[in-house]
Amino acid sequence: MKEFIHSEAQAETAVLVALVTKTQDERKTKEYLDELAFLAETAGAVTVKRFTQRLDSPNSVTYVGKGKLDEIRDYIKAEEEAEREVGMVIFDDELSAKQLRNIEKELQVKILDRTSLILDIFAMRAQTANAKTQVELAQYRYMLPRLQRLWTHLERQGGGAGAGGGKGSVGLRGPGETQLEMDRRIILNRMSLLKQRLADIDRQKSTQRKNRGRLIRVALVGYTNVGKSTLINLLAKADVFAENKLFATLDTTVRKVIVGNLPFLLSDTVGFIRKIPTDLVDSFKSTLDEVREADLLLHVVDISHPDFEEQIDVVNRTLADLGCAEKPVLLVFNKTDAYTWTEKDPDDLTPPTRENVSLDALRRTWMARMGEGCIFISARERLGIDELKDLLYKRVRELHVQKYPYNDFLFQQYDDEGHAV
Repeated sequence: MKEFIHSEAQAETAVLVALVTKTQDERKTKEYLDELAFLAETAGAVTVKRFTQRLDSPNSVTYVGKGKLDEIRDYIKAEEEAEREVGMVIFDDELSAKQLRNIEKELQVKILDRTSLILDIFAMRAQTANAKTQVELAQYRYMLPRLQRLWTHLERQGGGAGAGGGKGSVGLRGPGETQLEMDRRIILNRMSLLKQRLADIDRQKSTQRKNRGRLIRVALVGYTNVGKSTLINLLAKADVFAENKLFATLDTTVRKVIVGNLPFLLSDTVGFIRKIPTDLVDSFKSTLDEVREADLLLHVVDISHPDFEEQIDVVNRTLADLGCAEKPVLLVFNKTDAYTWTEKDPDDLTPPTRENVSLDALRRTWMARMGEGCIFISARERLGIDELKDLLYKRVRELHVQKYPYNDFLFQQYDDEGHAV
């Protein structure tokens, strides 16, 4: 998997490229580039320059126009002359094999797109056999239609030597069509094996879910880096890995939580993101089954993020794609301690923006819209946690009575480890 970057002792430098289009204005493009820079940082790269271009749609040959591509190339050459090497150029959309091949030919540096960058982060984060299998399958799905481009990349490394070989080309000789088809078969066979392995894991997980007893299942969902892992640590007294990086959690973590005398299962799932690769959604089906089988979803939102409402929309669309749009949802606005705002001038008649709306005004707006369907907390500062527990108790109890009307174990007392006392 040489096409994917990994963190090293010395961080690679990256140039970011995005488009301003009819459906993506300058403000949104800046937001996307900020997120792309965060993705690059998570993968171990440092962003040194950003390029944007206004086009109706991406150029089918080079993504950006020729003039913009020349501008990027000139910048890379100038940096090289100043002994500041540019390690890679990252594009904010998924590139086709043709686009990758043509851009790489012009710029002569490593080219990544948003999808390959996310895949690299997933490969770094994967810890269990399940996660590693899912990531490997997604990588092969991404690589398969781009095999020809990968082989031309190897031919360049070998100094352009053909199938007949040449001086200094050991191990890097041009493969020819036969070798290309052979590799395609190898990848397809490997993908088939990985799919079978995931199917076996899926069956095992399904059995595990059936053996969990008659407990209500609550799943934490939300955009990546909104604090889901911090929240499950707080509610379940668990030790789930959490940090200020994207996709800190890949594997689903399930913990028993007891609020009052009421036990239920709480699961933490992989975070969603804008422009999430379809291959990742498909590959992580067994992980996302925790969401499908949940009785209640806790949709965690980073209220301090300037574009939190679009993040809510991204998560809602992903949930709809998973067939979970009709599930009961409790909207949990997290990171209230990090929310900042500037008071609006009373004489300013322009519509209010995220920057000048107070947290109290937002709370009133969302509470009017959703009633008890939302709550504002700070998991890090433990603000509003008691109120969240009370609301969870009420919702889980209602669901339990509906699902298990003749089960009276609700009134059994449990200790912190989930054992009856």
